Amino acid sequence: MGVRNQLSLFVTFAKEGFEKSLLVGKFFCCLHVVNTYVCTPALAYGPSMLPTINLAGDLVLAERISTRFNKVCPGDVVLVRSPVVPRRIVTKRVIGMEGDRVSYVADPKSSDKFETVVVPKGHVWIEGDNIYESNDSRKFGAVPYGLIEGRVFFRIWPPKDFGSLGRRAE
Repeated sequence: MGVRNQLSLFVTFAKEGFEKSLLVGKFFCCLHVVNTYVCTPALAYGPSMLPTINLAGDLVLAERISTRFNKVCPGDVVLVRSPVVPRRIVTKRVIGMEGDRVSYVADPKSSDKFETVVVPKGHVWIEGDNIYESNDSRKFGAVPYGLIEGRVFFRIWPPKDFGSLGRRAE
């Protein structure tokens, strides 16, 4: 009888362990789906988006639904896969959509010469808020819409700046 009791105890523990493992697996699957298709946290840092995003970095939330339904508009802050270094995700502001005529300062550090371009079909024009320290469409041209990873809508960290990251009026 002792072996049978030990075996039934082992089976009970194994069932409970399997059920808990299944629950953890379901949690991580749901987390993956939410992170990939709905909303994702991101660390945005660097001088290109000053003063909107701090130099040391802000923890922001980006929703991914707007990009899938082509609801990104000029003035939105977006996460974009860098066309120069594809492993990097950069934070920039959308300035123009396909067909828009965009005027920009070609080299703000040395001249005030403006250039104008028409954004090609299927592309967006992105720029950092700090034009003096930003590597953006002024350097590499319009970016394919498919490289937009998400629209930043909320700042989580630092606590003093906690809140919505609204659209800038153009």
